[in-house]
Amino acid sequence: MITFQPPAGGRDLFPLDVAQKSWIRERLQEVCQRWGYQRIITPTLERLETLVAGGAIHPRAVVTLQDGEGTLGLRPDLTASIARAAASHLSPWHYPQRFYYIATVFRPHPRDGHCLEQYQAGVELLGAKGLLADAEVLLLLVDCLEVLGLSSWQLLLGDAGLTQALLQPFPASWQPQVRTCLAELDRTGLRRLNLPPALHDLALRLFDLRGRPAEVLAQLATWETSPELQTRLRDLENLVGLLPSHLNVVLDLSLIQTFDYYTGLVFSAVSEGSSPALLGQGGRYDDLVGIYDPAGRSQPGIGFSLRMEEIQSWLVKHNHLMQESPPSDWLVVPLAPEAGRPALAHAQHLRQLHPHLRVELELLNQPPATVRAQAQRRRIAQIAWVTAAAEIQTEVLGVDSAPGLS
Repeated sequence: MITFQPPAGGRDLFPLDVAQKSWIRERLQEVCQRWGYQRIITPTLERLETLVAGGAIHPRAVVTLQDGEGTLGLRPDLTASIARAAASHLSPWHYPQRFYYIATVFRPHPRDGHCLEQYQAGVELLGAKGLLADAEVLLLLVDCLEVLGLSSWQLLLGDAGLTQALLQPFPASWQPQVRTCLAELDRTGLRRLNLPPALHDLALRLFDLRGRPAEVLAQLATWETSPELQTRLRDLENLVGLLPSHLNVVLDLSLIQTFDYYTGLVFSAVSEGSSPALLGQGGRYDDLVGIYDPAGRSQPGIGFSLRMEEIQSWLVKHNHLMQESPPSDWLVVPLAPEAGRPALAHAQHLRQLHPHLRVELELLNQPPATVRAQAQRRRIAQIAWVTAAAEIQTEVLGVDSAPGLS
């Protein structure tokens, strides 16, 4: 017997899962709209040269397929697609632009290459840079997580340009491996690299550059750094000063994002506890739009993505989401075959009278006692019993039923 299943990495979402995701999506949309962000939708399929973002994203990170136009790919994130759309359709005087999105992304599994389908929400702020733009996006991230009721999470801050500069002492052939170990928090892998002792010690010092902002900045004050790096450090310090005092902020100068188009601030939101989960991440990418502009004109950009499955799992675990699918408010029951027409009419009448209510029709022609028991099990609030003569008898479940219906 053949068992049909979705492909590896795909999932069937049943009503409870959909209802939970809808609850999250609606609240995130409300927050983004309050901040002046507007929704954008880009194609699920893009040309591969769009998705690799000028080499910042390795082709192995893209699920590809062939058609008459050549090699296409399923988007591994939305940032490159939105940058492409902005460069293609917006003139310089249209900036700044505030976009938000809610969409699926697709990535190959790192071990077996199977396509992983993930649900994301996120924002992109294009055409603005500086302290206030960075602060806006971080505060919007905080607002998004707090409106969902998430607590016990920390915000990791870093700077891609600063980290890249700190990697310069390593030979070019070693930088990708050191970078990967830092990005994956792989201290064991870092120890195993066959580096000269001095560079080995430097790699471990970079790995440990995380902690309370004041402590990390004090530690870096003893390092020899260029004026540019000192400016970046001051920017981080000033940015931290604009964040809410209750926020658990960690300065992590080993923080490196998966994709390599970031040029400045990078950040991640991580849940706390014995099994921390990545809730969201983002950063500044001031060169990305220029990759897609025919004249090479760029616009600064910064944004973040939220990992909806991780957020949903956290909310379910902490009882912040519904544990059952929303029930119907009414069940309309025809008591005879001839009652089908008036039952349909009454169900439609209820839907029009109360547009926010859920009204369904009993279709299985079961005995009233069975109908009532199933309705109670499904938490339906009221039953409308409809006779062939179009008479309506209403029963509120939990109250003694009307005589003659058993």
